[in-house]
Amino acid sequence: MALLKTILIIVLVYYLFKILAKLFAPKIINYAAKKAEAHFKERFGDFTNPNVGNEEQVGDVIIEKKTSKKTNTSEKVGDYIDFEEID
Repeated sequence: MALLKTILIIVLVYYLFKILAKLFAPKIINYAAKKAEAHFKERFGDFTNPNVGNEEQVGDVIIEKKTSKKTNTSEKVGDYIDFEEID
Protein backbone atom coordinates (compact mmCIF):
# COMPACT_ATOMS: atom_id res chain seq x y z
CA MET A 1 0.00 0.00 0.00
CA ALA A 2 2.88 2.35 0.78
CA LEU A 3 4.38 1.79 -2.67
CA LEU A 4 1.11 2.71 -4.38
CA LYS A 5 0.82 5.83 -2.22
CA THR A 6 4.39 6.89 -3.12
CA ILE A 7 3.80 6.38 -6.84
CA LEU A 8 0.55 8.38 -6.63
CA ILE A 9 2.34 11.27 -4.87
CA ILE A 10 5.12 11.27 -7.48
CA VAL A 11 2.60 11.35 -10.35
CA LEU A 12 0.60 14.16 -8.70
CA VAL A 13 3.73 16.23 -8.08
CA TYR A 14 4.82 15.67 -11.69
CA TYR A 15 1.51 16.87 -13.14
CA LEU A 16 1.32 19.78 -10.68
CA PHE A 17 4.81 20.85 -11.74
CA LYS A 18 3.83 20.53 -15.39
CA ILE A 19 0.75 22.75 -14.94
CA LEU A 20 2.66 25.36 -12.92
CA ALA A 21 5.45 25.40 -15.51
CA LYS A 22 2.93 26.17 -18.26
CA LEU A 23 1.51 29.03 -16.20
CA PHE A 24 4.70 30.64 -14.95
CA ALA A 25 7.25 29.84 -17.68
CA PRO A 26 6.32 32.80 -19.94
CA LYS A 27 6.58 35.20 -16.99
CA ILE A 28 9.95 33.79 -15.93
CA ILE A 29 11.32 33.94 -19.49
CA ASN A 30 10.02 37.50 -19.92
CA TYR A 31 11.71 38.51 -16.66
CA ALA A 32 15.00 36.92 -17.75
CA ALA A 33 14.81 38.64 -21.15
CA LYS A 34 14.27 42.05 -19.52
CA LYS A 35 17.20 41.50 -17.18
CA ALA A 36 19.43 40.47 -20.08
CA GLU A 37 18.32 43.51 -22.10
CA ALA A 38 19.10 45.81 -19.18
CA HIS A 39 22.49 44.16 -18.76
CA PHE A 40 23.35 44.62 -22.45
CA LYS A 41 22.15 48.22 -22.44
CA GLU A 42 24.31 48.92 -19.42
CA ARG A 43 27.31 47.20 -20.89
CA PHE A 44 27.06 48.26 -24.55
CA GLY A 45 25.00 51.43 -24.36
CA ASP A 46 27.93 53.58 -25.53
CA PHE A 47 28.08 51.82 -28.90
CA THR A 48 24.54 52.56 -30.04
CA ASN A 49 25.45 55.81 -31.86
CA PRO A 50 29.21 56.16 -32.45
CA ASN A 51 28.88 59.49 -34.33
CA VAL A 52 27.54 61.47 -31.36
CA GLY A 53 30.87 63.12 -30.49
CA ASN A 54 31.81 64.08 -34.05
CA GLU A 55 31.34 67.68 -35.14
CA GLU A 56 30.57 66.73 -38.74
CA GLN A 57 27.40 68.10 -40.25
CA VAL A 58 25.01 66.28 -42.51
CA GLY A 59 26.15 66.44 -46.11
CA ASP A 60 29.88 66.82 -45.41
CA VAL A 61 32.02 64.75 -47.73
CA ILE A 62 35.06 63.08 -46.25
CA ILE A 63 37.59 61.35 -48.47
CA GLU A 64 40.03 59.05 -46.76
CA LYS A 65 42.77 57.69 -48.99
CA LYS A 66 44.39 54.41 -48.23
CA THR A 67 48.06 53.97 -48.89
CA SER A 68 48.53 51.61 -51.77
CA LYS A 69 51.40 49.21 -51.82
CA LYS A 70 52.69 48.54 -55.32
CA THR A 71 53.28 44.91 -55.98
CA ASN A 72 55.91 43.77 -58.40
CA THR A 73 54.04 41.90 -61.13
CA SER A 74 57.17 40.80 -62.94
CA GLU A 75 57.88 38.02 -60.45
CA LYS A 76 57.67 34.59 -61.98
CA VAL A 77 54.97 32.53 -60.41
CA GLY A 78 55.60 29.37 -62.38
CA ASP A 79 56.31 27.89 -65.76
CA TYR A 80 53.83 28.01 -68.59
CA ILE A 81 53.20 24.62 -70.16
CA ASP A 82 51.50 24.40 -73.52
CA PHE A 83 49.46 21.24 -73.81
CA GLU A 84 48.52 19.76 -77.15
CA GLU A 85 45.57 17.56 -77.72
CA ILE A 86 46.40 14.08 -79.05
CA ASP A 87 43.79 12.18 -81.06
